Amino acid sequence: MHASKGDRLVVHGRVVGKPDHVVEVVEVLGPNGTPPYRVRSENGHETIMSPGPDSVVDHRKAADRE
Repeated sequence: MHASKGDRLVVHGRVVGKPDHVVEVVEVLGPNGTPPYRVRSENGHETIMSPGPDSVVDHRKAADRE
């Protein structure tokens, strides 16, 4: 998995009916775009995460999504 600052990280819900969790990558802490990542959720909370196999990177930047 490779991400850059500004990418979105989508963690798919593991239970039927549970929505995906989407966060923004604010800093890449691993070498060459690899995890761990510092991420920010919509409510402003930041944390460091190493995504699992239920996660995908959306490489579109915020300006590309508008």
